[in-house]
Amino acid sequence: MSSYLSKLFGTSPVAPLQKHMAVCCAATDELVTFFRYAVAGDWSAVDESRDRIVEHEQKADELKRKIRSNIPKSMLMPVPRADLLDLLLVQDLMANKARQVSGLVVGRSIEIPAAIQADFIAYVQRNSDAANKALASVNELDELYETGFRGAEVSVVEQLLVELDDIENETDRMQSRVRCDLFEIENDLPPVNVMFLYRVIELVGEIGDLAERIGHRLEILLSH
Repeated sequence: MSSYLSKLFGTSPVAPLQKHMAVCCAATDELVTFFRYAVAGDWSAVDESRDRIVEHEQKADELKRKIRSNIPKSMLMPVPRADLLDLLLVQDLMANKARQVSGLVVGRSIEIPAAIQADFIAYVQRNSDAANKALASVNELDELYETGFRGAEVSVVEQLLVELDDIENETDRMQSRVRCDLFEIENDLPPVNVMFLYRVIELVGEIGDLAERIGHRLEILLSH
């Protein structure tokens, strides 16, 4: 059956999408390491970690361009080409966000205050967890594609998406807690530093938001 569908639909674009998503998650995973070095005050290691994030983001961009050029245009694909391209775009934004937030921290030499470090690192880690749960969901796409997005595999993906929503909701709660932590000490910090710290917290949270958006794109694919 799978060989018949492959002939009917053309070369599957799913494997390249999965590879791209793995690279994007490598960038968000590295962000956890990046901030661990930052709170330790090891700025040489921070710079090296930032370089790795940039490398992952650049690799993701290269893969994105190749996928856009090679994704099948056949009308016989089991899902619309535009939906796959939307998924690709949201995946890519995660790597971009990791690069953006790491660049802001390095460019401004932003230090995470000791009073919020524990909650902040846990918050960064949970957003990375959301990205990895999205990766696990995307990694189920190959079997879905081969079966025309039908069958038992749909239930597996739907459960992963429920778990992804739960993690993203947790990141929202954690963001509120970190912001409250910062609010309690902001009078003791330079106002400009406080402004940029709030921006860093927001950007990290956008990784979890993007992971949730990937889940929504997968739900659209499942609806066809």
